[in-house]
Amino acid sequence: MDNWRFGLGWRPELSAGIFANLHRIDLLEVIADDYFHAAPHAVGALRTLGCHVPLQLHGVSMGMASTAPVDTARLDAMARLIEAVRPEMWSEHLAFVRGGGIEIGHLAMPPRNDATINGALENIRRATRHIGIAPAMENIATLVEPPGSTMPEAEWLAAITREMPGGLLLDLHNVHTNALNLGYPAAQLLNALPLHRVTNIHLAGGKPLKGRILDDHLHDVPDPVYALLAMVAQRISHPVTVILERDGAYPPIADLLAQLDRARVIVTQATAHDHARL
Repeated sequence: MDNWRFGLGWRPELSAGIFANLHRIDLLEVIADDYFHAAPHAVGALRTLGCHVPLQLHGVSMGMASTAPVDTARLDAMARLIEAVRPEMWSEHLAFVRGGGIEIGHLAMPPRNDATINGALENIRRATRHIGIAPAMENIATLVEPPGSTMPEAEWLAAITREMPGGLLLDLHNVHTNALNLGYPAAQLLNALPLHRVTNIHLAGGKPLKGRILDDHLHDVPDPVYALLAMVAQRISHPVTVILERDGAYPPIADLLAQLDRARVIVTQATAHDHARL
């Protein structure tokens, strides 16, 4: 498990518990959009937080996986925040959030086809040139098959991952969710991905919904997601950052730390097994 790191998503509701347990948290992931238009004192507080624990910025509104160009104003806002806070890295989603001038207010999976592969790669490259740092890009969850798709998710995601300048933020709950919702084995997607491009992993939980899963980040990490973590840890030979996401219905901080500790144990066991084979 050499140099693997384990952290939490920064949420104000969890701040007291996080500060009391910084010795058990390697880093924090901050939702960047919450600070794009924040007052100077709020950005200053975030910068101070970064003096105590490493920070990563996570964007949620750029809509990179689209044939429409990513919004320059959002790129400017991310660049300003990165300059002010100096995080380790930044990330975004392989999703679209607007079309035809309409904001849908949700991270949606685009049609999986050549046009959105090319559009996503152009947007990621443009963001990299604009900001000066390549983002890690995250796979997203979907309840339904995106209309207009001509290829499976594994082929679409692998094509983008192989060519994009930054790493892959592999959300394992989204892998689990899509496998169940769209009817294929989760291992099928992992087998298709260039896992050497994985730099970060997200763990989260969701809600059963009439035979499907809603990725709501309001529940504990389920057992199948931990099993996927073990599978990934066995297959890669480089250190990765693991972040536990929780966006509401917050349990005691001890419960979140217990989930994070379970992830540590799983990675330790998986990588030890892999080293033993070598």
